[in-house]
Amino acid sequence: MKTAGRIPPLALLTRALGFLVLWLILIGTAPGDLPVGLVAAVAATWTSTVLWPESGRLSAPGLIRFLLRFIPQSVVAGLDVARRAFARRPALSPGFVTYRTSLPPGMARSASCAVMSLQPGKLPVAVDADGTLHIHCLDLREPVGEQIAADEAAFCDTLRNGADHG
Repeated sequence: MKTAGRIPPLALLTRALGFLVLWLILIGTAPGDLPVGLVAAVAATWTSTVLWPESGRLSAPGLIRFLLRFIPQSVVAGLDVARRAFARRPALSPGFVTYRTSLPPGMARSASCAVMSLQPGKLPVAVDADGTLHIHCLDLREPVGEQIAADEAAFCDTLRNGADHG
């Protein structure tokens, strides 16, 4: 099992601060919640040293570009799902789309699927051994395959080694 000893202290501190900032964004800045947030940040940092591949490095510019794409896209997709949910006769054409991912099995593919599941209207439900994703969609008339390809490319841009991470 991998240990935190191989990770530079500055990298550990950066991770811990990142997890703490995430906690503060999600939970808030109430002083009573801060001790729990500190414990959660330490636990998340330790867990990341065990689970994150040693070769896995994030690209800050790629991450920023990804977030600038992901956040507005998520808002638009959420509004679209809400519009359909409240429509008298929702315009839906649900079904499954298959997409062959370029990501190898492992952490990057799992993370990409997890991020994709955060987008309203698309949900990866299975992955075949050959890398074929099965994605449930609310509307098959949308260009889902093209959207997924663009999402995957943006996700790979966040990784310093692109799609080489397993």
